[in-house]
Amino acid sequence: MQRPASPRIDPAVFWIAAVLSAVFVAWGVFFAESLAAIFDSVLFGFLVPNFGWVFILSSFGFLAFSLYLAFSRYGRIRLGADDEQPEFRTVSWVAMMFSAGMGIGLMFFGVAEPMTHMGAPPGGVAEPNTRGAAQVAMEYSYFHWAFHPWAIYAIMGLALAYFTFRKGMPNLISTAFHPLLGDRVYGPTGKAIDILAIFATLFGSATSLGLGALQINEGLDVLFGFGGRDAVGLAIVVIAVLTLCFIVSAISGVHRGIQWLSNTNMVLAVFLLFFLFVVGPTVFILDTFVQSIGGYMANLIPMSFRTASYGDSEFVSGWTIFYWAWWISWAPFVGTFIARISRGRTIREFVIGVILAPSVVSFVWFAVLGGAAINLQLSGTANIADAVAESQPAALFATLGAFPLSGLMSLIAIVLVALFFISGADAAAMVMGMLSSRGDLNPRAWTVVVWGVFTGAAAAICLLAGAIQGSVDAAITALQSVAIASAAPFVLILIGLCFSLFKSLRAERLPDRLPTAPEPGRAMSRPSGAPNPQQMSAEDPRERDQRRT
Repeated sequence: MQRPASPRIDPAVFWIAAVLSAVFVAWGVFFAESLAAIFDSVLFGFLVPNFGWVFILSSFGFLAFSLYLAFSRYGRIRLGADDEQPEFRTVSWVAMMFSAGMGIGLMFFGVAEPMTHMGAPPGGVAEPNTRGAAQVAMEYSYFHWAFHPWAIYAIMGLALAYFTFRKGMPNLISTAFHPLLGDRVYGPTGKAIDILAIFATLFGSATSLGLGALQINEGLDVLFGFGGRDAVGLAIVVIAVLTLCFIVSAISGVHRGIQWLSNTNMVLAVFLLFFLFVVGPTVFILDTFVQSIGGYMANLIPMSFRTASYGDSEFVSGWTIFYWAWWISWAPFVGTFIARISRGRTIREFVIGVILAPSVVSFVWFAVLGGAAINLQLSGTANIADAVAESQPAALFATLGAFPLSGLMSLIAIVLVALFFISGADAAAMVMGMLSSRGDLNPRAWTVVVWGVFTGAAAAICLLAGAIQGSVDAAITALQSVAIASAAPFVLILIGLCFSLFKSLRAERLPDRLPTAPEPGRAMSRPSGAPNPQQMSAEDPRERDQRRT
């Protein structure tokens, strides 16, 4: 795509978002305790107790709405020209969105969450550290990591892909509100939406980078005897090195760096899972996989509407509401990135692929890692529960240490966390570059570098603030609070996107059947009124509207 001669960044969006990000980073450096106290107060003292029900109800609503679109007549609509084909192969498409969406989180919580719930079953429905507790633990792990979070991502990604590739609008969250707000999306209202999206993406990504750095530290401690979660200096060095790596990857673009890293992630992850499946309790893992899916599906509706009104508020607030808010804070980043790689797919393909494929991977992931850890605990082979209680980042390495070739597998786990770190972070930097460049699908390299440096700096500053407070865990909690509190308004934005998308879909002239692939050498048609997608980033939105009129 040929770049326009004039700079494509949006000065208002870029500079306001950059200044606000710098202010929060500086706040974390010089006033770490007040930062943590204020956001903990806002999050756990006001937001979660009073508006937790909003997150619970809306999250199920996003799942229901996305499934409705997939299996209704709107599912035939293609995200692009009527006969356009997908830009990426399906395997690469799934690998990229999985790496960007949950890579580090699954590495961090794959063992830690099931073992935590097994030791303290939600609602006290089972005796701790028993088989009944293990079953409940797996069901809730599936619940927190499968259909609901990916439905949140699907809503954001679908709206952006539809308005960008079918309607020829910039790849911006603000312009997806055009059916509701009209030309106000090009003014201060739209810019405020995009600034908030950048802000949420920056700190939501930094939280994951902090988790990844802590887990790499634990792995280095296991393998080489240095590191550990209290080695903040080493963690900052790790963040600095990996930040440089993901900046290089992001500059290379989606087709080179991000796609290659995502495919490598998937290969290593499959190898790690296959190894544990073979040398671990294979039959127990298979039984856990089947029974946990059955329990998850049977209890999906009751779990989806469970609040803290009748007790167990610590679990609901600390896990379910926290997760839903965290996924919503990630929606601008993951949704924008998924939209960027989903051109040419139908709405049905998009929704089923985005919700089902990564959910199946999550099912397998928790069945293998969580199932192996649970079996070690129940059989008395290893005390994983104590390792988790002492340090959640160490849970994975404690599990790998109970099996053959533990050193090699721990090294692979460290490499895998590092690659998830890089692939997730460079996707975030690319997305922030798009949002600050008027939706340019290929933002300039220097904008990607700027946001990459900001992301790495935010994660490093958080760990440094934890060292000042004497607790790295406190720093991670503070950064999570910042991410959630700063992105909480996005639950309203997601609800608005649902109405905006549905309003536009109702005005579509639906194809009678799914279009076939174009003949070789034959030009593809475009929907009526849609401009050339190759030119959409170079046009000013107001000029495009005037031309259409």
